[in-house]
Amino acid sequence: MSRLNLLEETRFEKLPVTVYPNPDIASKKVARRIADVIISKQSSNENTVLGLATGVTPIGVYTELIRLHKEEGLSFKNVITFNLDEYYPMRPTSEQSYVAFMKEHLFDHIDIDFNNVHIPDGTLPLDQIPTFCIEYERKISELGGLDLQILGIGRTGHIGFNEPGSAPNSGTRLVTLDDLTRSDAARDFGGKANVPTKAITMGIGTIFKARQIILMAWNRKKAPIIKKAVEGEISSDVPATYLQLSNNVEFVLDQDAADELTRFDTPWLVKDCVWDEQMVKKAVIWLARTLKKPILKLTEEDYNNHGMAQLATEQGPVYNINVHIFNVMQHTITGWPGGKPNADDSQRPERAEPAKKRVIIFSPHPDDDVISMGGTFIRLADHGHDVHVAYQTSGNTAVWDDDALRFVEFAIDFGKKQNTDSSKLENLYSDMRRFLETKQPNQSDTPEILTVKALIRKGEAMAGARFAGLDDQHIHFLDLPFYDRGKTQKNPVKEDDIQKTMELLQQIKPHQIFAAGDFADPHGTHKVCFDIIINAMKRLRKTEEWTKDCWLWMYRGAWHEFEAHEIEMAVPLSPQEVERKRYAIYKHQSQKDRPVFPGDDSREFWVRAEDRTRETAQIYDQLGLAEYEAMETFVRWKF
Repeated sequence: MSRLNLLEETRFEKLPVTVYPNPDIASKKVARRIADVIISKQSSNENTVLGLATGVTPIGVYTELIRLHKEEGLSFKNVITFNLDEYYPMRPTSEQSYVAFMKEHLFDHIDIDFNNVHIPDGTLPLDQIPTFCIEYERKISELGGLDLQILGIGRTGHIGFNEPGSAPNSGTRLVTLDDLTRSDAARDFGGKANVPTKAITMGIGTIFKARQIILMAWNRKKAPIIKKAVEGEISSDVPATYLQLSNNVEFVLDQDAADELTRFDTPWLVKDCVWDEQMVKKAVIWLARTLKKPILKLTEEDYNNHGMAQLATEQGPVYNINVHIFNVMQHTITGWPGGKPNADDSQRPERAEPAKKRVIIFSPHPDDDVISMGGTFIRLADHGHDVHVAYQTSGNTAVWDDDALRFVEFAIDFGKKQNTDSSKLENLYSDMRRFLETKQPNQSDTPEILTVKALIRKGEAMAGARFAGLDDQHIHFLDLPFYDRGKTQKNPVKEDDIQKTMELLQQIKPHQIFAAGDFADPHGTHKVCFDIIINAMKRLRKTEEWTKDCWLWMYRGAWHEFEAHEIEMAVPLSPQEVERKRYAIYKHQSQKDRPVFPGDDSREFWVRAEDRTRETAQIYDQLGLAEYEAMETFVRWKF
């Protein structure tokens, strides 16, 4: 690409941005740049002063630096580090501390002198923090400043813990954490209530003095804030926008994090496009929604005034384009998610044959099935398909402790009413009470408590699936081992997870699979569960003939919805079906009112599910299609 074309393509971007296909490649590139600085300084017998970050984002960089040390001899003996931040209060021995994080992910695996490691002290008395912060700044200045600072970005736009409202010339100081920042950290602390409300952070003014600044971001969750930081106006509401004022900064992103930048999201605004079917669909829907017009009312002037003149010229007249996209969207709508028997299926999202299909609905947690596709679930059962549901994990981390006690109390009282010996259960109950009275934030439950919590969620899942129309023989609990292993191990997915999934697939030989494609799940479980299914199916496709006729549909809804141009099947729901779905969700009583891990959406699951399906129906209506009460949507995975 010529420099002129690149400048035109990135004209909305107010600072340099480099985009890599995935985090692994990007992390290795950043690690290489850090290594080059260290090696260059070593050749001059100088120290390298690095500003380091914590969180998930830089882990890949640290992994590659460790590899470079162990396999290529990169030495850190001349490296002095300053970490961006630390929670306050925080003991360095706590597993949530950034001291523990840096030791686990970097320092314990390289030859750095620990006297050269500097991390804000979360144990200081309040009255000593100002002096500590001044000294932190003085040490950095005495060493000549930071040679290279790496950053992540929070969804509030914070860098370090410089939350919205931070000044561009701020120094190291004690700050109050934003509510969203604390919500994002809730899982690490065993609940938001346990997340510290304050932190000590290096200031934006300090960061600015670094000779190189690299901000990294991975995955689609970060895409909205990246767009604001890169293309938005400079504002204290998004502290990362201050980086637009630096001549030494570069944003390093993976493709997903860059997804909402203009050159990727609406490329027709900045360059000529290859107008394939998906691009045309995306652009026409975008134009209709931007102008708040039905698709069939878009004009040539609308196309010309909004970067789509090339499309109008190449594929016009525009009315023909409008009619085509209208028909494409119309054909996504079906009241027959299992296919309509004895009907022409050439314009339908699903096949007509076989008329009665074997179906597996995979649910990562014990409630994702009814929250995300409960209406379709009920519809498939009502239409007489051979529907199975498979709950992939126990969900035993997402039950309140007092609920676990309450169920054991019920079992004890029931046993007494039946005149059975409940002494063992009473002893177990006493042990549970003692443990929970001294339980620390994020401390793993005892095996007995985990069993009780898993049984609570199992019972709720059974009730929900029965309400949807299944008998007990069609309800499966895979209890994939990775879920419990993940509490103590990195990379917990093993062969047994894949084998369990393969065995169920071989048993049922489905024509349809429904799987959660909502990879923005803050717990990460959805993506892991999906990858296990894909891995299992890829193996089976090598030897099993039935797999060639098996389609996989991805659903969303618990956290985010598919974009309108992505949707390939839309199942409309009547008001009565919306109500039936709500009652199925109600069966999951432990997740009602206030679940343990609600994410950053304070609405109850049934409320957010109804709101999202209603919003999808409204989008279809606004595009000029039929008006429905609600819609559940799906995208087909292509093997």
